[in-house]
Amino acid sequence: MKTLVRGLLTAVALIVVLAAVGWLALQRKDIPYDSLEAKYDSPASRYMDLPSGLHVHYRDVGRRNGPVLVLLHGYGASLLAWEPWVRSLSGDYRVITLDLPGHGLTRADRGYAGGRAGFGEVVDQVTRRLGVERFTLVGNSMGGGVAWGYAVDHPDKIEGLVLVDAAGWPSTGGNKALIFKFLRQPLGRALLSNIDTRPMIRQSLLVAYLDPKLVTPELIDRYTELSRAPGHRAILRGLQTGPGPVATPEVLSRIKAPTLVMFGEEDRLIPVAYARRFADTIPGASLIIYPHIGHVPMEEIPDRSAADLRAWLKAKVYPATVPKP
Repeated sequence: MKTLVRGLLTAVALIVVLAAVGWLALQRKDIPYDSLEAKYDSPASRYMDLPSGLHVHYRDVGRRNGPVLVLLHGYGASLLAWEPWVRSLSGDYRVITLDLPGHGLTRADRGYAGGRAGFGEVVDQVTRRLGVERFTLVGNSMGGGVAWGYAVDHPDKIEGLVLVDAAGWPSTGGNKALIFKFLRQPLGRALLSNIDTRPMIRQSLLVAYLDPKLVTPELIDRYTELSRAPGHRAILRGLQTGPGPVATPEVLSRIKAPTLVMFGEEDRLIPVAYARRFADTIPGASLIIYPHIGHVPMEEIPDRSAADLRAWLKAKVYPATVPKP
């Protein structure tokens, strides 16, 4: 009997040791900003210090006297998600992109607690410091939620609003990305705090991009490495628990700016039914639904989606100021 007990205790001890070794092997340290900037910034990159302690990475390119477009990325992404549109639109427009706190190359003080509710203030401070009084605001996914919230709070600054697979309606639990299922649970958030999330990021990107060929090793590296910037993981975890804008007919009906809703019909992160809710609720909104496209039309079909945006801007927002392409 004693031999059996000793054997069981030995087996349990071995399992604990192996689990501890495995856990340690999965740990991943932060990547210094200097290293990330060396890889991911560009000659167009600029940095702005805000009173809140943020060191914001942004790019401000294109036609200096043209109408201004401000583009906001989604959860876990960065301003690099907009590069196809920037290349297409910067000949006629002044295009501003920025990394929101917890994303890309934007630095936040340790303990930053602005959360999603504070992202609109970041947009407001950056645009004011750049001397931009009015602009068209474009947002994808989480950035779409920031965009319509800003349009509600700052109607005097918004000339046009573009929601690309935008977030905001109460979730029905249809999101197929594994990482979000972990982040919704306290234990899951704790487990993901310092371990290698590359496999989950890869799975999430395969959900977001309908065409798996777009999910390249370079794309996975970019999302994974930028998520490991100092302080980013804590902010990203907090965004899944803190307050965020919730779309309601009463709130959205207050948007008066011309609005375009663009959505991939096969979006597996945000149901396409939400696109129709936005279009039905925002007065006068236009709606484009792309068959056989997922969560990021600006990357999946960049030329087509940029052309649709350009045509809408010409017809609805800047009919007299933008030359024909």
